[in-house]
Amino acid sequence: MIAHCVEVAAWEADHLRAAFEREPAVEAQLVDGRIDAHLDELAEARVLSTFINSSVTEAVLDRMPALELIATRSTGHDHIDLAACARRRIAVANVPTYGENTVAEHAFAMILALSRRLLPAERRGRRGEFDLEGLQGFDLKGRTLGVVGAGRIGLHVIRIGRAFDMEVLAHDPEPQPIIADVLDFAYVGFDELLERSHVISLHAPAVAATHHMIDAGALARMRPGAILVNTARGDLIDTAALVEALASGRLGGAALDVFEGEREIGEEQVLLSEGRDPGLRAALGRRLLADRDDVILTPHNAFDSVEAVQRIAATTVANIAAWARGEPINLVSPGEAAR
Repeated sequence: MIAHCVEVAAWEADHLRAAFEREPAVEAQLVDGRIDAHLDELAEARVLSTFINSSVTEAVLDRMPALELIATRSTGHDHIDLAACARRRIAVANVPTYGENTVAEHAFAMILALSRRLLPAERRGRRGEFDLEGLQGFDLKGRTLGVVGAGRIGLHVIRIGRAFDMEVLAHDPEPQPIIADVLDFAYVGFDELLERSHVISLHAPAVAATHHMIDAGALARMRPGAILVNTARGDLIDTAALVEALASGRLGGAALDVFEGEREIGEEQVLLSEGRDPGLRAALGRRLLADRDDVILTPHNAFDSVEAVQRIAATTVANIAAWARGEPINLVSPGEAAR
């Protein structure tokens, strides 16, 4: 069986090749670039592996009539039209676990950087300026950490927060009281979490119910001076409302590894020429955020450690090999698209 892997970047290519070498029953074809750049050559593909920046829409699926399996090299699958796949009996497999600690560590690195004003401090130190004005941070010990989404990643963030002697609150649609007792945190409602937390870290999926969960109203309910961290999905935050909350001084800072309209961010000229308003607004919002000392932006690389990328490659290839054997694993239910 041939697996067509698109959007393969240099940083993952060697890991994927090594994983495929261990599965001789599956032959791999690796190409860089998003899926839309390769549709002609994918017309007969039965197995497709893609990453998060390639949108697998119904129109894309129309160009791939032989497709049987999509193996995304990610946990999230909001870039894939699951309902359209279900109608065509195309299976979708993901990587359900690979870097819970990896993403959690990145989130906490961002929390530390914001709480201690490391970005402006580093810039000032690099210039040889040792004026401390405006650089005063705050201790995490004794502060309240709010974790939105207490799944695998969120629980790692909670463990780290407790190690810093923070009080931890969590909001999740499926609370686990026993784990809360063991890790010593409390489940609360969303509004209470917003009102009490000094630091809020987002770890929820991008589904209809979570779209813009952090909007102008949510930001207004937050404790003045709170900091917000998002390593989950960009659509959780209304970018325009975030820019306003920072400009007004109500929000103390933000750290984003993901961005609203992320798939269009690298295409500002295309957005301008085609008049694609939602993508243009997202790109302009990001530009406004990038100019601020109280904002940290990283390019969706919270997952990107050597160990995590190796696990992603191994699980993706295992998903494809299991499908080839008729023993599929890690399949995503079509119903997850609506959750």
